[in-house]
Amino acid sequence: MQRFLPLLFFSAFILIIDLYAWQAVRYISDHGSELVRRFTAVFYWSIPLIALSLMVGSMFTDVSAWPAWFRVYFISIIVFFYILKLVVVPFLLIDDVQRFIRWIILIISDNPKLAGATGKGISRFKFLVYSGVAISGFLGLNLLYGMLRNAYRYKLHKVTVGVRLLPRPFQKFRIVQISDIHSGSFTRKEPVADAVNRINELEPDVILFTGDLVNNVASEVIPFKGIFSGLKAKYGVFSVLGNHDYGDYYQWENLEQKHANLKLLEDLQSEMGWKLLRNSHEIIEIDNHRLAIIGVENWSSKARFPKYGKLDQAYAGAQDADVKILMSHDPSHWEGEVLPLYSDIHLMLAGHTHGFQFGVEIPGFKWSPSQYVYKQWAGLYKQDHQYLYVNRGFGFLGYPGRVGILPEISLIELKSVVG
Repeated sequence: MQRFLPLLFFSAFILIIDLYAWQAVRYISDHGSELVRRFTAVFYWSIPLIALSLMVGSMFTDVSAWPAWFRVYFISIIVFFYILKLVVVPFLLIDDVQRFIRWIILIISDNPKLAGATGKGISRFKFLVYSGVAISGFLGLNLLYGMLRNAYRYKLHKVTVGVRLLPRPFQKFRIVQISDIHSGSFTRKEPVADAVNRINELEPDVILFTGDLVNNVASEVIPFKGIFSGLKAKYGVFSVLGNHDYGDYYQWENLEQKHANLKLLEDLQSEMGWKLLRNSHEIIEIDNHRLAIIGVENWSSKARFPKYGKLDQAYAGAQDADVKILMSHDPSHWEGEVLPLYSDIHLMLAGHTHGFQFGVEIPGFKWSPSQYVYKQWAGLYKQDHQYLYVNRGFGFLGYPGRVGILPEISLIELKSVVG
């Protein structure tokens, strides 16, 4: 019975949304022909039927075995329609609330004029319905554009980070950061391969990947293994694990399977030529000067995400390095542990937020719902002499697109500063 409880709650939830939003859809379709009304009704109510079928199917089959195009696009389109319905619902709720208030006033006062029943002008219901539908349509067009145009539209962000008394060999040291690949969401190889070529053309000294190579299982990256093996940097490609890489969001039959999955992910990265840092570090030495790349496992100050990272363990032995760069998937690690305890870590690189894959970025202004969850959610941040850079993500998760916040390739160049 417990297995079916989520299905019952989900069914009740979407039914309430569908019944409520149907008021607006029916109101508009009633102005059309009989054929239009029938087509609208069939199309509208087919969506909850498909949604429930998918929910039932996910309970009895392995979702990761479903075709990628089906998981990414078909399911997302269903979610897409429910987002649009949820936009309309508050407008209908406003009308219902004001109708209820008018009804109460009418009962108390027995005066229709006090209840607002004048009958003049456009009805509140009509105004709210059309307002809700218009806003929902505008959002829908943007989401559709984000799916068709922006999912693989990689944007290069260039920043310079100042390091006090940076040794000469590391002047203009070029770091390319990528993060949150989520290979299980990809349905196309060509744009991913093009992005890898674009990264190599930057001639980086190092490439640093800050976690979430997959959504759930290691096998998701296998179709793209050859592509990511092509990443080249003078001193190598280094990586850390993100919260999705551990398989914590997948139903394993036993712990042995889960551990084997993580081991496979580590082996695949090694076969791609990547050096996975699991609470460890690597030293790059040039002319007797040392740069430490410190990599920790996922560590978050948010309760719903794990704290596998052991920065003390990763840091041990790197304390004498001239430059220290930390790779940590979750940006909340910066204020949670790095700033108060490790004042000599010059730069931390993170990802995780994806910039919510939705927002606005124009010169001098950026906004995203992500900022209400994470204080540092995209771009470069500084406190005293320490820096944090949060990559907006290379791939996508859930919604197969981007609106306003494009997938990112980061190029970070070090420079010396005094004081």
